[in-house]
Amino acid sequence: MRRLILAAALFASTAQAGELAPLPKGGLYLGGDLSYVNEMEDCGAVYRAAGKPVDPFAYLNARGGNIVRVRLWNNATWTKYSNYADVLKTIRRAKAAGMQVLLDFHYSDDWADGGKQLTPKAWEGLSTEAQAKALHDFTRDTLLRLDRDGAMPEMVQVGNETNPELLGGKEMTPINWARNAALFNAGIRAVREVGKTASIDPRVMLHIAQPEHVLPWFTAAKAAGVTGYDIIGISYYSKWSKYSLPQLKQVIATAKARFGADVIVVETGYPFTLEAGDTAKNLLGTDALVKGYPATPAGQRKFMIDLTQLTVDAGGIGVVYWEPNWVSTRCGTRWGKGSDWENAAWFDLKRTEALPVFDWLDHKYRR
Repeated sequence: MRRLILAAALFASTAQAGELAPLPKGGLYLGGDLSYVNEMEDCGAVYRAAGKPVDPFAYLNARGGNIVRVRLWNNATWTKYSNYADVLKTIRRAKAAGMQVLLDFHYSDDWADGGKQLTPKAWEGLSTEAQAKALHDFTRDTLLRLDRDGAMPEMVQVGNETNPELLGGKEMTPINWARNAALFNAGIRAVREVGKTASIDPRVMLHIAQPEHVLPWFTAAKAAGVTGYDIIGISYYSKWSKYSLPQLKQVIATAKARFGADVIVVETGYPFTLEAGDTAKNLLGTDALVKGYPATPAGQRKFMIDLTQLTVDAGGIGVVYWEPNWVSTRCGTRWGKGSDWENAAWFDLKRTEALPVFDWLDHKYRR
């Protein structure tokens, strides 16, 4: 408990009210989305390095990580994770390990992503004005509560992979930008309001899946009057993107110049094997491979180092890996027993031993 109090005090002291949370040392965000860790440990997962058990948060920081991303659902009655209590636990663990935190509001009771944005049940049927108020109040109240609990995040995502319209949009369905802008601006305004008096004033991120959608989306958002964000977050998975790595680089550079925001590749992943550790179907298979990067531990490591250098070269300020600790356990999901991601985790299939991919975190990138 003393460590948690000291860590909270340390992070609170790094930013005065009204001043944006500082960039990490070196100015480059490097880390992972650890939303699954608490659940994995409850399911019996033991993470190891050199054969010895390690705390995944402390180990991430020891290897060079400086930011932890964590998702929050509104009222996910189908799981006891990614609610306020679970998120608070994750944030406290991250801060105790000396890292910053990116809080990812899904604004949904379930997964919100580039294919769908599911309206929280409590907000269904409301007018745009009422939904904007509900989104604003939920954002504000959550952040105020986190600040009181000594767990204020340094960065906040207003929505997750919001390619479709917020609160109910679907892929390929035209966006009502008047409504969409009202919802986004309500969320951004809530973060700004809390940041004025909280222990930390978070940076605000808007997040789009796959680079080919970034420039059109942010152009439309700007025309509709969406303002006040600091960072553009991009998901990049070769399986679901039509763009190559060089094209991703061009999008990062263009987005930074055109919209005056910093850019982070906030979701990515790469397999270290095509084998499976359980009966759940792996999300990343041969269809996720990029030429020059085999599905091996060395290939995974090289992909992450090259992707990060590409991001830096384009003027981006960070890379965050999606769910590096989602390993195979006795538990499962709606899609199968075990994990759909164990072949893209940072720990091997047999003993959950740390893989060479961790090297990307403390690699000396050319700046």
